[in-house]
Amino acid sequence: MIDELKQDAQERMQKTLVALGGALNKIRTGRAHPSILDGLRVNYYGSETPLSQLAAINVEDARTLSVVPWEKAIVPDVERAIMKSDLGLNPSTAGTVIRIPMPMLTEETRRGFTRQAKKEAEHSRVSIRNIRRDVIADIKDLQKEKEISEDQERKAQDDIQKLTDRFVGEIEVILSAKEADLMEI
Repeated sequence: MIDELKQDAQERMQKTLVALGGALNKIRTGRAHPSILDGLRVNYYGSETPLSQLAAINVEDARTLSVVPWEKAIVPDVERAIMKSDLGLNPSTAGTVIRIPMPMLTEETRRGFTRQAKKEAEHSRVSIRNIRRDVIADIKDLQKEKEISEDQERKAQDDIQKLTDRFVGEIEVILSAKEADLMEI
């Protein structure tokens, strides 16, 4: 029973790390990467559709993305969606190809993106701690119902704390790598 709780906690904490990675990928670093446009949705015949389902997104060079919609008719819609997004990108269209140059990051925008990355990391830390709290509450319930001994309860709590510390440490490593990436000129 305790092993199942530990396994569940580990899986949930791992999912939190994956979610953090996805959130940090959306914070741009000045280099062109297709994941910057992952959250972008385009009005396609009345429904909001992810851009990745409507177009091919490629990296032309280190600072330029190219978007080639599958249908010529939706080129203006894709361009409009990119301009309306809060990514600060300015697309230029040549026929059916939409080129998106990545603007140079100023010191101020780098610091803003770093703050955003820290905020995402803090959300992940809080999520990890909430998972720990939930699992420890379940362990205490087991002890109250006399399904496990006090020694088993204490050992399980220590194991969950070690697991929490390990995942919080991984969050710190991911965050410091992203900060270094953002501040790199």
